[in-house]
Amino acid sequence: MQPGTLDMAAREAAREAAELAEALAAPAAETAPGPDPGATTTPPTGDAPVRKIIHVDMDAFYASVEQRDDPELRGKPVAVGGSAARGVVAAASYEARVFGVHSAMASVTAKRKCPDLIFVKPRFEVYRAVSQQIREIFADYTPLIEPLSLDEAYLDVTENLKGMEIATEIAAEIRARIFAVTGLTASAGISYNKFLAKMASDQRKPNGQFVITPRNGPAFVEALPVKKFHGVGPATAERMKKHGIETGMDLKTKPLAYLQQHFGKSGAYFHGIARGIDERRVRPDRIRKSVGAEDTFSEDISDLALAEAELRPLAEKVWRYCEAHDIAGKTVTVKIKYADFTQATRARTLPVAFARIEDVLDVADQLLATVHPFRRPVRLLGVTLSSLTTAGSESDAREEPQLDLGL
Repeated sequence: MQPGTLDMAAREAAREAAELAEALAAPAAETAPGPDPGATTTPPTGDAPVRKIIHVDMDAFYASVEQRDDPELRGKPVAVGGSAARGVVAAASYEARVFGVHSAMASVTAKRKCPDLIFVKPRFEVYRAVSQQIREIFADYTPLIEPLSLDEAYLDVTENLKGMEIATEIAAEIRARIFAVTGLTASAGISYNKFLAKMASDQRKPNGQFVITPRNGPAFVEALPVKKFHGVGPATAERMKKHGIETGMDLKTKPLAYLQQHFGKSGAYFHGIARGIDERRVRPDRIRKSVGAEDTFSEDISDLALAEAELRPLAEKVWRYCEAHDIAGKTVTVKIKYADFTQATRARTLPVAFARIEDVLDVADQLLATVHPFRRPVRLLGVTLSSLTTAGSESDAREEPQLDLGL
């Protein structure tokens, strides 16, 4: 088995789906342009202030941690992930990106693009510890922190604990403190909503920041290819292209009714962001909907007993995370990916949350047995626990979708 290998493409798709699902909960309504969110709290209209949202994104986080901790790796092309035939790149240093290496790329492809590429096994416990250091810095400025993953988060600094009026100064100070504490660089986007803050953080990478104001937000979106929109994945971008939508301007020309007709509930969200509008709030209380772990095998598996043995460490990782965060789940899902890359999932939901890891394993084994004999050899297995609640509570309402952790 190749340890730490993750289906990064699936995780990114899940992240996009989570962002989109959350956006649909807020109605899109056009608002008048307001003042620079980085410079003032004066409301553009009425009594509501212009929100000041910062999106902080660590630069090549996993790879940068490895280069920090091993001086021999500095200045060299580094990939975090598995180097075996079935390996996947989880993160790439900027030296590797010059050669076209990026996350979710097959390791064999990455090595072909960059023969001198150095593979390093992931150390998620280290990444989590560094992420916690960064989170503590955020908390000095605002309690409104919405983590998206270990290496990025939204911060609402409209009213902040430092009493600072200029959001760009807050972002610069946070980035400087992150570097002083961790030795790592971060990039930041500053804007009046989450969508544009996220888009802004990509503009000056690495180690930079960028502001999108209410005045220039709509024009920025109009010039942007929709395939670069956060929340618009490759499949949606291709669908949009068939409707003649390739830029924000193209999207803006489509009436709301047209977008709703062809993109369903997503239509209202697309109608809003095409105009630089995103009413989502920074939510520090987002509840994870599912926790999962998966692994790709160095050799395909056909034997049921061997496949069951491979499920155990995955289930244990998920269970440890749930115990550490005082959460429990009612639904177990087993994911099976075959050698031809087709996949199947099987799930079972109990009336109450699982209380023991042994019960989770029993159900996972039963679910796996329902697809045996396997129609093809198995290349990947995954275990997910969902319908999560706080341990001891049976309430799982108002949960937000979340991607799996790299456990």
